[in-house]
Amino acid sequence: MSVLRIATRYAKSLLDLAVEQNMLEAVHADIQQLRTATQNRDLNLMLKSPILHSDKKNSVLKALFEGKVQGLTMSYLQLLVTKGREMYIPEIAEEFENQYKVLKNITTVKVTSAAPLSDEVLETLKKKLLESNATFKNLEIETKVNPGIIGGFIVEFDDKRYNASVLNKLHELKSAFNKNLYIKEF
Repeated sequence: MSVLRIATRYAKSLLDLAVEQNMLEAVHADIQQLRTATQNRDLNLMLKSPILHSDKKNSVLKALFEGKVQGLTMSYLQLLVTKGREMYIPEIAEEFENQYKVLKNITTVKVTSAAPLSDEVLETLKKKLLESNATFKNLEIETKVNPGIIGGFIVEFDDKRYNASVLNKLHELKSAFNKNLYIKEF
């Protein structure tokens, strides 16, 4: 079974259980904490290690998270270890975050620009996106600065990408000039 399919199924089951028990926000906070923790290289390698026995992995997770996360989340982590799915915890946590955003109607928009954008520009962009009805009403905007795009910006959300960068326009011009209009193309 593919990693994406495993992550999707396990994340969906935790999300459904959290909604059923009215603990969605608490479990979401726990999963965010778990996502941050699994970015630690040593913890990630420990989870993926086939040499360590599940009892050892369970005791490490218990030492790290017991008392800091909800009982539901702790039981869920222990279940993942018991089922031999602990190596997928980072992917499951990421997929849980994605499904949570869909449930709460939150769209994450990534904006890459050549220079930092002002709050006024971000508000205008947010207004335009909301008017387009291409996003949910709740927007989360992540900004990134990349001087390599020379100027303009790139907006990405869901499976859509709008590239209004100067670098992209230069590439379009270059390809237009490389195309010889006087030679027939077959």
